[in-house]
Amino acid sequence: TGVSTLAGIKDFRGKNGIYNTAGIDAEKIFDIDYFHSDPSFYYKAAKDFIYNLDMKEPAIVHTELARLENMGIVKGIITQNIDLLHQKAGSRKVTEVHGSPLVHHCLRCGKSYGFEEIARTVKQDIVPACSCGGKIKPDITFFGESLPPLAVQEAIRMASESDLMIILGSTLVVYPAASFPGYSVRNGGKLVIVNDMETPMDHLATLKFDDLETVFDYIKENI
Repeated sequence: TGVSTLAGIKDFRGKNGIYNTAGIDAEKIFDIDYFHSDPSFYYKAAKDFIYNLDMKEPAIVHTELARLENMGIVKGIITQNIDLLHQKAGSRKVTEVHGSPLVHHCLRCGKSYGFEEIARTVKQDIVPACSCGGKIKPDITFFGESLPPLAVQEAIRMASESDLMIILGSTLVVYPAASFPGYSVRNGGKLVIVNDMETPMDHLATLKFDDLETVFDYIKENI
């Protein structure tokens, strides 16, 4: 189960994730070529799981990670999530390797638009368009685009320097993000994996748990 499913947000590749329950067209949601040809498909599909994020509140995983960061135990978070809930919970060191919907840009003139402005438009079932007539795209990394290079570099640095890396709610199948735990292991770090499905790195984990909520309830009561 993904970290944010406890906040009522569907994950992507989990048992009940978007890609397993929304049909074959779900793969088109974040396809950059499809976005260029028909941005309305993305905005209609994302209306109820991205453009309602102002209605979502951090769950126990988000709030506990923020608390542990304040205590100096957690040094930073590498996330593939695009829901902004780590920041909303109070985490300060968040590296978003798949980008963020916080800012959108016009693909023609480069003008930037904030999340709230775009969300208001999308909630009215209107496809956002720039004043110049160009298509407006979120700063989320779509399939067919390169990941933000600075975020990837920072994620590799953090993984390489960690003595303990905890993998939360990831199937570890999407690269290059799935390679980050390997940097930790190769530099002497240990892995703990919490996920309700098998991952390709289970054999490298010092500990493996299935349920995020159970683990973080324990952390909340005992740390």
